[in-house]
Amino acid sequence: MKKQAFNPYLPSYEYIPDGEPYVFGDRVYIYGSHDKFNGAAYCENNYVCWSADINDLGNWKYEGVIYKKTQDPMCGDNKKLSSIVPERLLFAPDVQKGADGRYYLYYAFDFIGIMAVAVCDTPAGKYEFYGHIHYGDGTLLGEKEGDPFQFDPGVLVDDDGRVYLYSGFCPVNFPWAQLGSEEKLIKGGMVIELEQDMVTVKEGPKVIFPDKAHGKGTDFEGHEFFEAPSMRKIDDTYYFVYSSFYGHELCYATSKSPVDGFKYGGTIVSNADIYLNGRTDKEALNYSGNNHGSIVEINGQWYVFYHRQTNRHQYSRQSCAESITIEQDGSIKQVELTSCGLNNGPLIGIGEYEARIACNLMSREGAKRYEFGDVIEEYHPYFTQDGKDREDNPNQYIANMNEGSIAGFKYFIFDKTEKISVKVRGNGKGIFFVSTELEGKQIAEIPVTAQNDWSIFTAPMKVEEGVKALYFTYKGEGSVDFISFMIN
Repeated sequence: MKKQAFNPYLPSYEYIPDGEPYVFGDRVYIYGSHDKFNGAAYCENNYVCWSADINDLGNWKYEGVIYKKTQDPMCGDNKKLSSIVPERLLFAPDVQKGADGRYYLYYAFDFIGIMAVAVCDTPAGKYEFYGHIHYGDGTLLGEKEGDPFQFDPGVLVDDDGRVYLYSGFCPVNFPWAQLGSEEKLIKGGMVIELEQDMVTVKEGPKVIFPDKAHGKGTDFEGHEFFEAPSMRKIDDTYYFVYSSFYGHELCYATSKSPVDGFKYGGTIVSNADIYLNGRTDKEALNYSGNNHGSIVEINGQWYVFYHRQTNRHQYSRQSCAESITIEQDGSIKQVELTSCGLNNGPLIGIGEYEARIACNLMSREGAKRYEFGDVIEEYHPYFTQDGKDREDNPNQYIANMNEGSIAGFKYFIFDKTEKISVKVRGNGKGIFFVSTELEGKQIAEIPVTAQNDWSIFTAPMKVEEGVKALYFTYKGEGSVDFISFMIN
């Protein structure tokens, strides 16, 4: 039986950021980095894969570990380890099907500045190390004098079989010395054409996407390239998806060529709904952080895949997706965050829903960006879970809902609804005010009291029929953890 699809679309214990979605056959596969719950760094776990039937996007299958960091010969190379990178980490990957019918997994080891590729006969089988990207003379890409820093590989096998590798990491300021790395020449995102062997440089690298320092006067000014390059071809147009220097947004640029002529298109999604309807970063509707993802067509519908932050930092990120529309002129309008991205419509306005599917979360002072190594104030609510990393328990919840905290869920289709309940625990004593608009008219008031164990509190609710959002605002003493709500 088909299940409703939510955001995040994978189980609550899974933390897969940097998602690259592809349809192979009748299934969609998601390839990404693999964070650890409450991790101390990005991408601490080995690569895993999840897949779903293209006709059942609410039911994802765990394909298992597809590649381990220890399979790369450089795994034991500790020359460039630092306090920031205490061990080798598998950063954001990408996958393409080669002309030989095999699947090629491209990746980078954290901040070494070297990219590599593994290969497999099936999309989600056990990948084997294939080689490090290198020049014809054997010199590794990234180690030749004058080479730009290599990071975040994105790959495209074009219709004519030519292979293009995209790369780049262009922060405005970055502590290279803390990484034990020499600062290398960086001007923007680049393209490298590979030979048919999928691993040898044929031409490049060539910078084609400007960074912050080189974007003035270009189409990219104000949204210059930072990281996360990903390329898709739609008909005769190449769509370059990337993260701008703001970090929270995925932007796109288009061209009729895979190697030049790209024009900035706009923001596809922000993991804080910044820019949507003119919102500024001071009006963020969610806790923001870095972003990485891409677009894919599934059964005639296009989606953008991105990730959100949890646990008050950037090291435990989760996959989300939203439907998008590619207009007749090729443009893509920014889409809002929802709780039902892959559902292709609103959720049923009855039953129990986990609080972890909130698409908007903020404190009485609004939401905040999770900065590198930053510690946020205690009054902010956040997503977290009980237990250890990858424990198969559906127990993710919103912690620390305190005076003025808001959790928003979009969207539900309501018919004859009479009551609403919340399941909470904590030392709080107050009221959950429920509305269908942010700071809108209240449709329910749910009193809650302090409880050590998860407890249910219920109140009548009057909501008009139709498609609506639900916003829960806590007012009162102390704080509560919010794990689910029931509509009936």
